[in-house]
Amino acid sequence: MQPPVEERYQETLDWIYSWVDFSMKRHVDDKHRFFKLDRMNKLMELLDNPQQKFPSVHVAGTKGKGSTASLIASALRATGYKVGLYTSPHLEDFRERIVINGEMISEKRVIELADQMRPLTELVPETTTFELTTAMAFLYFAQEDIDIAVLEVGLGGRLDATNVVDPLVSVITSISYDHTSVLGNTLTEIATEKGGIIKPGRPVVLAPQAQEAREALLKIAKARNAPVIETEKEYSIEPLKHTLRSQTFQIQSRHFAIQGHNISTNSPLRLTIPLLGAHQIDNAATAVAALDIIRLSGFHPTRKTLQAGFRNVYWPARFEILRENPPIVIDSAHNGDSMQRLAQTVDEYFHNWPFILVFGASADKRLGDMLDAILPRAEMVITTQSLHPRAATAEELKAVVEKYSVPVVAVSPAEDAISKALFLAGESKGILVTGSIFIASAARVIWLQMQA
Repeated sequence: MQPPVEERYQETLDWIYSWVDFSMKRHVDDKHRFFKLDRMNKLMELLDNPQQKFPSVHVAGTKGKGSTASLIASALRATGYKVGLYTSPHLEDFRERIVINGEMISEKRVIELADQMRPLTELVPETTTFELTTAMAFLYFAQEDIDIAVLEVGLGGRLDATNVVDPLVSVITSISYDHTSVLGNTLTEIATEKGGIIKPGRPVVLAPQAQEAREALLKIAKARNAPVIETEKEYSIEPLKHTLRSQTFQIQSRHFAIQGHNISTNSPLRLTIPLLGAHQIDNAATAVAALDIIRLSGFHPTRKTLQAGFRNVYWPARFEILRENPPIVIDSAHNGDSMQRLAQTVDEYFHNWPFILVFGASADKRLGDMLDAILPRAEMVITTQSLHPRAATAEELKAVVEKYSVPVVAVSPAEDAISKALFLAGESKGILVTGSIFIASAARVIWLQMQA
C-alpha cells in the first residue's frame, strides 16, 4: 500500500531540493562550472524536447519580470487560450511555480513528473534543482497540451535553464544591479547575461532601461538580427488615476512596423491593473507590447480581453496593502533600484504616514544600496530573518543599519518581529515589510494567520 499523497509529495520535494540548489546558497562558488546549458539540453533530449511542443514567451529582467509575465499570461487566458505560466521563486507553495490558467499543478502531478525525472538524473550528473523544476514544467505543459507558455527566467538569461526555448518573443524588463557575483559588476555585464535570451531573428521587447544596459541589449539584438520594440519609443503611456487597490492608465502605439507588419491602435487603450506603483505601469506597457507581437503569430487577444486580463491579474507581495488604515504594506524589493521604486510608491500612496520598517534580506545583497533608498521613509527599523538559508541574521542586518541615524532593533523570528512592529506602530504609524521575497511572503502568511 502506497503512503498518502501528502507524505509522497513531501518526499518528492525533499528529493527535488536535494540536488544542487543555488537559490539556497549564501554565496555561489565555482559558478563557471555549474552555470551552463549542457545538462538542460541533455534533459530535454531525454524527454523528447517537450519545450518544442508549445509556443512560448520568454521574460528576463532584474525587476518586474514576474509581474510582466503574469500580465501577459492573464491577458491570453482571458482571450480563451490554455496558458502555462512558469515563475520562481514561490511565495508559500512550490506548486505556485507551475500554473495553467491560474491553477497550480496538483501534488499528484508533481509526484508523477518527478518520478519520470528520477531515472534521467542518473544520466545527467550534477543536475540542479532549478533545472529539474524547469524540465518538469516543460513536460507538464506539453502533456497538458497548452496553447502557449509564458516563462520567467530564473537567474540571468544566457545560461538559465529556461533558455532552451525558441520563443515567439523575448521580453526584457528593467535591468539593475543584482546577483553581481554571478552576472557581473556592471550594467553592461548584467545586461549581456540577461540579453542572452534574445534569439536570432526573433523580436525582443525592451522595457525602459538605463542607457548602459540599453546599449548592451541593442548590441546583442543587432548582432542577432532581432527586431527590437522599445516601449518608451513605440508607445505613448499616460497614467490616469490610482486608488489603494488599482491604477488606471492609457496606452497607444506610435504606429511602428515589425517584420513587415504594422503595429498601430486607432485610439488609446484604457487599462486598469491591481498592481500599484509607476513601475507597474512600465511592466504593463511592456506586456502590451509583447501581446502586440504575439498577435502576429496567430493569437488574438483583443482590447476587451487585455482589459479583463490586466484587471484580474494576481501577483501578490508586490506593494501589497494588507491593511489600509493604519497601513501595512509588504513588498519584495531586494536591490537598490527596486527599493528606490518602493520608496517612491510609499510616498505616492502614503505620504502622510510615518513607517516602521521590518527589514529582512539575503546575505549576498548590496545592503547599502537598499538601505540608502528606503531608510528616509523609516522612523525606526526592526531587522529580522526569514527561514530561507540565504537570509542574513537579524543581528547582521542590525549591524549594517546601525551605521545610519535611525533607531534599530533585531527581532527573530519573523512572527515576533511583526508582533513587535504592530505593538510599536499602534494606530499612529504604518508598517512596511521588505528586503526580499522571502520576508514579504513570511509577513503575508503571518498576517493572514493573525486574521484567521
